[in-house]
Amino acid sequence: MKIIIKRIFSTISLCCLVNFLFVVISHAENYPIKPVRIIVGFSAGGPSDIVARLLAQQLTVRLKQSFFVENKVGAAGTIGAEYVTNSPPDGYTLYLASQTSHAVAPYLLKRAGFDPATDVTTIIRVVHNPLLMVVNSSSQFKSLSDISKYAKENPKKLNFATGGIGSSPHMSMELFQKSADISMTPVHYKGDGAAIIDIVTGQVDMLTSSISALMPYVDSGKLRPIAVTGKTRSPVLPNTPTIAELGYPNYEVLTWFGIVGPAKMQKEVTNLLNKEITAALNDPNFKTQLLKMGFEIITNSPDEFSKYLNEEAQKWKTLVRSLDLKEN
Repeated sequence: MKIIIKRIFSTISLCCLVNFLFVVISHAENYPIKPVRIIVGFSAGGPSDIVARLLAQQLTVRLKQSFFVENKVGAAGTIGAEYVTNSPPDGYTLYLASQTSHAVAPYLLKRAGFDPATDVTTIIRVVHNPLLMVVNSSSQFKSLSDISKYAKENPKKLNFATGGIGSSPHMSMELFQKSADISMTPVHYKGDGAAIIDIVTGQVDMLTSSISALMPYVDSGKLRPIAVTGKTRSPVLPNTPTIAELGYPNYEVLTWFGIVGPAKMQKEVTNLLNKEITAALNDPNFKTQLLKMGFEIITNSPDEFSKYLNEEAQKWKTLVRSLDLKEN
């Protein structure tokens, strides 16, 4: 009797396993069968929001299912990121991760609500772009060496605007201060827009921000470009040197965006999304739109993105802790 019962339970277990595998395979083959949300942790109209919406349009066409953007704003992008990490890992709730949300904020905030090393499935890093350091066109500073020299001789007298504590403009300047062994005063704003207004009107000494946001003011002569934060010069500003080539060879700051999901997503779904997003990035019209915004397009695998994310997290965690930076 016991043998018969064991055989019955073994048969049932085998059937359950077969059914489970069938459901898993069927889900991966048919994905997506319902609308997919791409959560953005920052307000509508910003660079991350625009990239996510452009990508959602492409995926809607390619996968013949609705992909739409939902903004969950706050805590340097971590409110939206935490929401996604707590969502089912079925591929229907994704997040547009950034340097701020997944490499800086988890170490800057008292409670980020997730661990970027263990709580996400990396799918693809989509784009990146360097920042541009600028001063007002009436500023006495003509070069990076002018700024460094003055800051060394006058600690804390120079100030720099940021889009908020932990933002790319903030962290890029913190890294530069550490690299140059100088000390300046941060002036934090609620977003890059307000910071840009005050650099244009001469209320602050300098700012680093996205090239696309600053170019109209550079072109009109209101702002003077000083240096680019990437390792190579920007094609948009070929005559503007990089900070690395001006005596700080290890300096590099890139604003990047990538698609992630909750931990333990199926590889078949992850690979499908990687494949379709890569194809979208190669679409001439989509590529042109991104290039006009100053972004550089990246092709990479989920594993490559995972490695990059871990490197970025380690880099910014080290800086945040060495400077004892904390949220406001």
